[in-house]
Amino acid sequence: MQPMNEKHEIPFIKCSGCAAGKSRLKFYATCEEAVKAGFASGECTYGCVGAGSCVAACPLDALTIVDGTVQLNKDKCDGCGDCVAACPQKLIHMVPDDVSNFVPCSNKDEEEVAIKMCGHSCIGCGDCAEACPQDAISIVDNCAVIDYEKCLGCAACTVACRKKIIVDTYHDLAQIKPTVAFVRCRGGLHNHEVYAAAGATNCREAAALDLDGHCSFGCAGFGDCAAACRFNAIQITNGTALVNHELCVGCTACVHVCPQELPVIVPFKGAKMVACASQDHPDKRKELCWVGCIGCGDCAANCPDGVIHAEFGRAVITPDKCEDCNICSYVCPAGVISAREMPDFTYVQVRAMAAQKGGAAK
Repeated sequence: MQPMNEKHEIPFIKCSGCAAGKSRLKFYATCEEAVKAGFASGECTYGCVGAGSCVAACPLDALTIVDGTVQLNKDKCDGCGDCVAACPQKLIHMVPDDVSNFVPCSNKDEEEVAIKMCGHSCIGCGDCAEACPQDAISIVDNCAVIDYEKCLGCAACTVACRKKIIVDTYHDLAQIKPTVAFVRCRGGLHNHEVYAAAGATNCREAAALDLDGHCSFGCAGFGDCAAACRFNAIQITNGTALVNHELCVGCTACVHVCPQELPVIVPFKGAKMVACASQDHPDKRKELCWVGCIGCGDCAANCPDGVIHAEFGRAVITPDKCEDCNICSYVCPAGVISAREMPDFTYVQVRAMAAQKGGAAK
């Protein structure tokens, strides 16, 4: 065991989710026993089972389990590595004690499986590796791995990660984000009441119901998206999901759980969006929803950049091409076009962090 003043490495647990059956397996005496008990269908076979063998193995009480997740007290840890040997899932890795970026996942499943299994999972998309200016990240068995001999601790991977799972101890994800989520519905109160009266308890059950007299394309209001959000950026207000763009980091978790496909990922720079996803005829839409797009076309006719078009008789804006001129908001008689603002200093920071493989921010 090393003296405290010679510490060079500390343990990092490559799992921060609960998809490996923690609620069932954490009651076993050891993690090895829990793993031998087996995983249920749909559980992650690579994750932490939560029985705490690493905690028991630590001679200095540097590890604890908080809300089902193993936490490290760096001030107590001496880098002995006893916890590494205690983990049957091989989730604990020794890393330099001064590094700032971590990928807390060991899942090896393909993207389509991993993305539905755990909101904390790496999906192996490679965006982080492509963005890294030092070539310090590689994709191994569908999971990102950081080479700390090359890593400089910049925010390139943090910003590029489409699921925003990379732990960054230096930078605030709420500040260095190029995108956020936007919910394409601002009605929903009547919808939620209809679905609840019909016996639905979550959004997926609601979407499967065939009911008359309400918008079947709007928010069901049960909060599946809010439950999936790791950043508490979504709340249900009057039966409709609303995104707090100050807290949202664009991780896409809400996008994957919404059966109505209402949340979309849009630029954070302040573009306009139409808060309606109805596919009903405009006349029927007016009968069912008092806050939806009425399909008048005034916004498209007056857009100087031609970035607005019609789908199912409602307006759709291409946000990455929007110059935020406000003309569409001004001419919209229904007030359905939503605008966001972003502080100048944040936009400058986002651009500065966007350097790709040796290129300079533009």
